[in-house]
Amino acid sequence: MKLVCTQSDLSTNLSLTSRAVPSRPTHPVLANVLLNADAETNQVSLTAFDLSLGIRTSFTAEVLESGTIALPAKLLNDITSRLNDGEITLEEEATSVDDVGGEGIIVTLTPESGRYQLRAMGAEEFPELPTIQDSQALYLSAEVLIEGLRGSLFATSADETKQVLTGVHLKVQKDTLEFAATDGHRLAVVESTNVSPEDAPKNDAANELEVTVPAKALRELEKMLAHSSSSEEAVALYFDQGQIVFEWQHQRLTSRTLEGQYPAYRQLIPASFERDLALDRKQFLSALERIAVFADQKNNVVKVSIDSAADEITLSVESQDIGSGRESIPAQISGEDIDIAFNIKYLMEGLKALPATEIVMQLNSNLTPVIFSPLGGLKMTYLAMPVQLRE
Repeated sequence: MKLVCTQSDLSTNLSLTSRAVPSRPTHPVLANVLLNADAETNQVSLTAFDLSLGIRTSFTAEVLESGTIALPAKLLNDITSRLNDGEITLEEEATSVDDVGGEGIIVTLTPESGRYQLRAMGAEEFPELPTIQDSQALYLSAEVLIEGLRGSLFATSADETKQVLTGVHLKVQKDTLEFAATDGHRLAVVESTNVSPEDAPKNDAANELEVTVPAKALRELEKMLAHSSSSEEAVALYFDQGQIVFEWQHQRLTSRTLEGQYPAYRQLIPASFERDLALDRKQFLSALERIAVFADQKNNVVKVSIDSAADEITLSVESQDIGSGRESIPAQISGEDIDIAFNIKYLMEGLKALPATEIVMQLNSNLTPVIFSPLGGLKMTYLAMPVQLRE
């Protein structure tokens, strides 16, 4: 195997693929990235697989001799990322080489300024990425996927004991896509019209899907899509019991799905509200970020006092150890005055994800769910549960 590629192509694709390399591999070969070079197409693909998440990316290079080999992912990534921009020659040599010593496969990396040799493993030891044979593809808009993931991923749970809550629940219908994530304290739901590019096949109404995908896999999917050349392309989704595959251009991400019944989240959203507020999102968020400095690390609580006569809300934080903070911001208020409290972290994360200049805040009482949504634009609902105010 022998190829010539640019440092930027190799480094960019390695950094994306390496995210699927396990930090503690159960088998030595899993610490590697599988490199396949095809002289007919002049394509180089890199694959990593931790037996749950698999990532494959491809790029164009000058392939002089075809071949497939497993290379140490961390070492290759560390070297490549530090090299100057320019051409790199990557060549598989015979077995033993004096300046490395011992028997084994040696791969030489030759940038413009030096020469590096790495021990490699045979490709036959690397596990195959799962494939889904009989599934009909669903086509999703890359732009809509990115929007939905940005508006939902932050609300997933980090608690591995709540396994189904560590993922995003994806509902694919003929013309719509819905993303939902909850950790038991807050809920984010994004609804989008799935407008695929004209050259993509139309989805069949009979081929609808509901599945919960691990947040780890979807974070990588979001990063990979963000690196793609066009957000207008179609992403093909294949699903079979326990496995999901996303494919576009020369990229592929495969992941196990999460088992278990996802909560009936629609039932958590109140049907009507006694109080409505319209606020400037950035103003609200900036005020929260300033007074968060005083938030007590134990409870992280911010009090929100709604004053309809003054048409403003007042945010206040008190910490016995360091002091207190207070900010007032204007708001258009419909409904009676009320004091309500939130975990300030949940409030800030939700506001950061809402893609709008103005937002609407809707609530009933100081202990029932509060809804935040953008005024116009993307149809997103962010639900935050208030916390008990301590007098």
